[in-house]
This record gives sequence, structure tokens and C-alpha cells, in this order.
Amino acid sequence: MDPKIKNKSNRTIENDKGETTQMAKDQSRPVKLAMMVLNSVLVVVTDLWAGLLGSALFRRHFHLLLSGVVLFGPALSLWVSKYSIFANRNHYLYRMFLRSGWGWTCVFTGSFVFVLSFSIRRSLSLSVRHLSRIATVGALWWGSRSLLTLLENMAGSCYEPMPATLVGGLNLGQGASVPGQSLLLLHEGERKASCLKAGMLWQGWEVSEDTLLLCLCCLLLAEETAVLGPYLALGGPSGSPLRLLFLLCVSLLGLWLFLLLCLLAYFPQFPSQLLGGALGCLSWRGLYQGWYRLKPSWCCPGWPGEGLLTTTQREPYSERGVHDMWPKD
Repeated sequence: MDPKIKNKSNRTIENDKGETTQMAKDQSRPVKLAMMVLNSVLVVVTDLWAGLLGSALFRRHFHLLLSGVVLFGPALSLWVSKYSIFANRNHYLYRMFLRSGWGWTCVFTGSFVFVLSFSIRRSLSLSVRHLSRIATVGALWWGSRSLLTLLENMAGSCYEPMPATLVGGLNLGQGASVPGQSLLLLHEGERKASCLKAGMLWQGWEVSEDTLLLCLCCLLLAEETAVLGPYLALGGPSGSPLRLLFLLCVSLLGLWLFLLLCLLAYFPQFPSQLLGGALGCLSWRGLYQGWYRLKPSWCCPGWPGEGLLTTTQREPYSERGVHDMWPKD
């Protein structure tokens, strides 16, 4: 082959490669710009929510806000419409989230706690210790459900509605009936679940498990996500995965509050919902305001952020009693 033709071909190939590279760079610029904008928005939104949830004002008064919602939420039933889509118990949100509320809370909160603790200390044992707080709440929720179900079955009774026809010596006439009244036939030994499944009537006291679960999940999410605010204030590194998990937890907290308001407004059940909310708040107080305040040990996981959040001085950053120094690189 002629050397001139060969050199010309090589220059043509190099020019084509250069043009291809330049076109690829030009096409990637909008993508990089969009990623930069999204990352900036992620940082700003995360910092705002982390500052709110990590503030002392929020941590001290969120349970009071939740108690006020449970106490006065049923009053919303005076203004809501019974034809609303949220007045249907088979609504998608109720079926998708409420029936598996603890699973969603456990997955989202557990992922956030593990990523945060492991990225700071790189200690699997410490991360497991922090995760044990969530496992303890899960065990408490399971035990509460079992105990409440047992008490409801013991204290309640199952009745089968019967036609309001008086028989025997009290018969008012052949086939006569008492308008507006009905007789109830007692079924002994029936459980609440089987009684309601058979279409019969259950009478007895009960505690709203949905209200208990939503209150407990809201308080747990508020406690565990409050760690990110002090963490960012101390200059801790935070990547996109950690920030995204935090925003997912915040979104879940907002969803639980919304579903709690829907239950109180569209399906008011007094005093069972009030009892459920009270048990949820008492469970949170016994754990996060009692047991978890003890010194971390094999039988106590400690506060959220215990061993993770520290100041440059040997003084507690907050009232939670964190004394360790921030890890040096």
C-alpha cells in the first residue's frame, strides 16, 4: 500500500476517534449537570430534615404532638366525608403499608442504623448492638399482640344474632316478633378471629393494634433518625446512600402520621384507639427513656448514637450521654 494513502487513512481514523470522544463528552455534560443538581438538592433537603429531627425541641416534644393527635384526631370525623377514598378499609395504602407496618419500619430503620454505625466505626459488633434496639422493639410488639389477643379472647364473648321471635312461654303469638329488637345466641369457647370470620358478633373490650403500632413506629423512627443531625453537625462524612436512606425513613414517618390521622378520622373507635396510643407511648418511654439510658452492656444496647457521636472535647454532645471521642482517620 502507498505510504501516503496509509498515513491519510490513519489520520482519518484518528479524526473519527477524536470526534467520537468529543461527542461523548458533549452528551455526558447534561447528565453530569443533572447529577450535580440532584446531589445538591439531596444535600439541602437532607440537612434541613436532619436539623429538624435532631433538634432538642423536636426530640423533647414529638411524643406530646403524637399524643395530641391520638387524643383529638377523632374530632376530624365531624368534617371528613364518608365517601372519601380513605374511608374504604381496602384502600391500597391500608393493604400495602398498614398491614405490614412493622416490616417496613424494620427494613428502612434497620438499613439506616446499620449504614450509619458501620460507616463511622467499621465495627460489626457495634452495628449489631445498635440494631438490637430495633429487634427489642420488634419483640415487644410481637409480645404485645399476643398478650392483647389472649386478653381479648378471655374477656370477650361471641354472639350470633337471631330473629326477634319469642318462643316458649313468652311467645306473643305464632310467628310474632318484636320490632327493632333481636336476640343474641351465646357461643362459648369461640375466639375473636373465628367469631368475626363466621359473621357473628363479638362483644368485649379491645385495644387498637393499628394505633399502637403506628405510634410505636413513629416514635422509633423519630428517635433513630435524630442521630443524623448531630452527626452532620460534627462534620461526619455522608454519602448519597446514607442520605437516601434517611429521606426514606423521613418519608415513612410522614406516611405513618398520615395513616394514623386517617384511622382516627375515618374509623374512630373510642376508647380502643386511645388505649392503643397510650400503650405505644408507654412502650417508647420504657425503652428509650428508661432501659436504653443505662450504660451499654451485653443486656443494654444504649442510646441511638452511643459510641458514635462525639465532640472535640470530652463532654457530652447532647443530653443522651455520648462521651467517646470522634474517630480519627
